Amino acid sequence: MTNALLDDTLKASEVAAYLRRHPDFLSSYPELAAVLTMPREQGAVASLAAYQLQTLRDKNGDLERKLVELTTIAAQNERLMQRVHELNVAVLRANTPAVAARTVVAKLLDDFGTDQVRLVLFGQMLLPPADWLIHEAGGRAAMPEFADFLAHHEPISGRLSAERMYRLFGQQAPEVRSVALMPLGEYGLLAIGSHDPDHFQPGMGTMFLKMISATVTASLARLQDGA
Repeated sequence: MTNALLDDTLKASEVAAYLRRHPDFLSSYPELAAVLTMPREQGAVASLAAYQLQTLRDKNGDLERKLVELTTIAAQNERLMQRVHELNVAVLRANTPAVAARTVVAKLLDDFGTDQVRLVLFGQMLLPPADWLIHEAGGRAAMPEFADFLAHHEPISGRLSAERMYRLFGQQAPEVRSVALMPLGEYGLLAIGSHDPDHFQPGMGTMFLKMISATVTASLARLQDGA
């Protein structure tokens, strides 16, 4: 960069800094507004006032789009909260582990837009056979592919490894493109799968998954203690 160009750049910076400190500058020199050129993709605009008006319109458009996005998210969260509440009520009404398990699976399939559900139960809590049920008498030790997941006690979502997918979904594994996996304490784990690869994504919020996990875990504990 030449000294002359560097000098021009510094002078331009100084002018810009001065105008930021004195935003009313053009009120003292209104004739400058008529000769200033404003950068636009479509070319120069006619005046500073037109440029400012268009800038405000652009900002308002951005704010309106953000408001619509936030409103949509809030509505989705409200619907999810209502579904979780309905799941809680339905599970509380169940008077046996079998009814509780069937209720959870039916609600997850019908109300939460999932395509596959797998309930894995450890130990001796036996339920009638079902295509969504996996009994694992050996408990955690018999599922080493899930050891790290069970150790952290947190739901995860996204795409699982092929080993985990086939362990949960068997022959249906190729059809499942995304999964939400929830620990159920000492009782097992709960997996819900979707054919949509974007339905459950890594990094998505897990608040509702934790609520579902807590509901199912509490129900299993209550029913086991009462058995």
